[in-house]
Amino acid sequence: MINFLFLYVFLLAPVSTLKVKTESKVVDLRCEHLTAPLGVDTKTPRLNWKLSVPIKKQKAYQIIVGVDSGNVANDQGYMWNSGLITSSRTLDTYRGKALEPYVRYYWKVNAWDENNQKYASDISFFEMGGIHDKMWKKGWITDSEDINLKPASLFRRLFSVSKKIKQARAYVAAAGLYEFYINGEKVGDHRLSPAFTRFDRRLSYLTYDITHQLSLGKNALGIVLGNGWYNLQSVAVWGFEKASWRGRPKFCLNIRIVYEDNEVEWISTDNNWKTSFSSIIFNSIYTGEHIDARNRQEGWSSIHFEDKEWKDALLIKAPDVLVTSELMHPIRDIKEIHPIRMKKLSDSCYVFDFGSNMAGVSELTIGGKRGSKVYVRHAERMDENFNIDMSNIDYHYRPIDDSDPFQTDIFILSGLEEETFRPLFNYKGFQYVEVKSSEPIYLTMNSLKAYVMCSDVPAVGMISSSNPLLNKIWKATNRSYLSNLFGYPTDCPQREKNGWTGDAHIAIETGLYNFDAITLYEKWMRDHEDEQQADGRLPAIIPTSGWGYDWGNGVDWVSSVSIVPWTVYLFYNDSKILECTYETIRKYVDYMLQRYPDGITDWGLGDWIPIRTHSSKELTSSIYFYVNTYILSKISQLLHKEEESEKYASWAAKIKNAINARYFDCNTGIYGNGSQTELSMALYWGIVPLEMKAVVAENLAKRVEEDGMLDVGLLGSKSILNALSENGYANLAYELAVRETYPSWGWWINNGATTLYENWRIDGNKDISLNHIMFGEVSAWFYKALGGIYPDIARPGFEHIVLRPNFVEKLDRFEAKYISPYGKIVSSWKRKGDKIIYKVTVPPNSTASWNIDECYLLKNAKNKPGTIVSTKALGGYMVKMTAGSYSWDITKRK
Repeated sequence: MINFLFLYVFLLAPVSTLKVKTESKVVDLRCEHLTAPLGVDTKTPRLNWKLSVPIKKQKAYQIIVGVDSGNVANDQGYMWNSGLITSSRTLDTYRGKALEPYVRYYWKVNAWDENNQKYASDISFFEMGGIHDKMWKKGWITDSEDINLKPASLFRRLFSVSKKIKQARAYVAAAGLYEFYINGEKVGDHRLSPAFTRFDRRLSYLTYDITHQLSLGKNALGIVLGNGWYNLQSVAVWGFEKASWRGRPKFCLNIRIVYEDNEVEWISTDNNWKTSFSSIIFNSIYTGEHIDARNRQEGWSSIHFEDKEWKDALLIKAPDVLVTSELMHPIRDIKEIHPIRMKKLSDSCYVFDFGSNMAGVSELTIGGKRGSKVYVRHAERMDENFNIDMSNIDYHYRPIDDSDPFQTDIFILSGLEEETFRPLFNYKGFQYVEVKSSEPIYLTMNSLKAYVMCSDVPAVGMISSSNPLLNKIWKATNRSYLSNLFGYPTDCPQREKNGWTGDAHIAIETGLYNFDAITLYEKWMRDHEDEQQADGRLPAIIPTSGWGYDWGNGVDWVSSVSIVPWTVYLFYNDSKILECTYETIRKYVDYMLQRYPDGITDWGLGDWIPIRTHSSKELTSSIYFYVNTYILSKISQLLHKEEESEKYASWAAKIKNAINARYFDCNTGIYGNGSQTELSMALYWGIVPLEMKAVVAENLAKRVEEDGMLDVGLLGSKSILNALSENGYANLAYELAVRETYPSWGWWINNGATTLYENWRIDGNKDISLNHIMFGEVSAWFYKALGGIYPDIARPGFEHIVLRPNFVEKLDRFEAKYISPYGKIVSSWKRKGDKIIYKVTVPPNSTASWNIDECYLLKNAKNKPGTIVSTKALGGYMVKMTAGSYSWDITKRK
């Protein structure tokens, strides 16, 4: 709220006491968690910012929004002047005059520190999109209604610009995938747009600034359409080829031109567009792309191209679905990769090794006889004779003939001395590429390169340590995470590409500690809403064509519905994701409570791919039943739904009691059969009675020692390391995390892995994708257990940082860096003789507390000592910190 006393003080204070710093210390302004976004379609966008040093604490802020950047710079906000708001929050929601479609709004933030020093940000902007659905109700075009038509089509239109342009925007929505061209040049750097959604319920549009791509006189617009998931023609077990919403790709394009005299002109998809088949004779996002270079129409999107042979595009009825702006980080080419070695197997066959596993595409430059067919096969494995092997990734494919080989691009040469091929509407998971031609060819190391692709989410985390294996595990986990981020979180980039719910919620903390991925998860939670059935059920994969409502969608997997938004809230302190998903979560929990009123369920897949011991599926599923219900009670409380909060808290207690009554032996401190998964899940998810935690933790440690190895599946991989390190056994957890023998993450790395595998074994066939994220919790564990960086549920978003580092004995140095919504957090330590030097950086506007075990002694505090508070009840003491840098020498008490 606005503090009027504070406002009075500011307005009447002598000018000399209200110094304004001209340098920008209010930085990183974002709207809807994006920098200067176009196409905002919410009427109340979120605005957030960060503070930089020397600001320690924000005492108040003011947001200015207007249509004139000069006025905003002078603190004149015609649209909204928030006034002085006494708060340390760095996120607010627009509450000014109604925002108008297509208008660019400029905004700034003024912030005051504890000394009443004012700091002003630079000017940023956001630009509105349609903020209504009318612009998508007409003007959709395609080339045919035949869903079995193979070639991808080109679309073009000419129009003229007669006077100087002030501003031009293109708004493009599509069912399928597209690439957009103006005057022969590609617009934007996005790939595989738009993102996969439930097409019969929601489509996405993107906004492009095309002001400088249009010219006076004639201009040519071009669109090439691909199938994507909308018209998947490949056949696999998930039945996308049977989707009720399947159709021939279609699109709607609206260009809004504002001339210097402020006249507005619209150019839209209508019956003036023409179409023709492209050289892409087949495209499947699941398998590959086939290109016949003999059919290339050079210059097809330029003004001088002759299109007399092209036919008129088919104007069709607009899809009766919601069309919303795609406000998230797009898929892009992230990195260009060159092979590290090449082997010529024959005059017509070469194999390339790119040195690491990846998700993306390869690009081939080649010359050869006209009509020659070149098969470019992508694989994760290769034998000692350089023969590539796809047996580990083609298991779920169900081809109806040999015309659509898996992970294979087919190029038909035009006969030019040199030509380049790259698929537009496909991506693959691979390290090795075989290029095989029907005729002799000549290739070199420079003939093939690869592009790593993923949703381009900014990196926010960094881990480094004295253990090279730990560093490799962290990098491999990140590579797997990004390989499985293509507008929604997937399980693997080759054999499935599906949004498996269980894989995603297991890896959610790994994702958020390492990457700024809130926009993608917000989109994915809308996918949950779109996929939820009337009774509350959710499928195992999201989005889906309809598969997954009858298998794999037990509570252990679809706990993504609550765990993902709750974790995003803890990391960002942004309640919008909770507000938007509340009804979806509530409907799901109510569905479960109706089906399992006694609090026990065995609906689930269980501890998927266990190493040796099978845990009780009823126990693990019931624990996730509790987790969903407990999270819903907390969300209800945050959203001031007191009756619901009490209701679901009561149900959560009932479920917990039912689990303990059935599975907990209070005499022995054992859950179920005492497996690592059963014990660690009960500890990690808060099932164990407080007075019994030490006993259960000791039993878990004993079980690990007795087993002599890691012995968990997917669910246990989330809990095992955390349950140990959070209950006094961090050294044992560390040994598991960096173990080098089977089964372990290190075992994979030492056997050549550059990404995480689907199975602890490395010699499997059908169940061993080499680029899975589901065992990826280990990366988040590095930040939590070794760096000790945790969000505080009472002050989320790292406004208050809970520090709980473990100085494990077999590691000499460790550093975790994380860019929180408030700025960079650093937690690092190293051994020097008999002491540990521990350093912490707390960003502006944040605080931190560190509970220190009584066995440690702080001395020789350097820089800032912090405030030390005795916490004997916790068996030690606490250091409280405000913004700044801290350093301590730590020794163990004798």
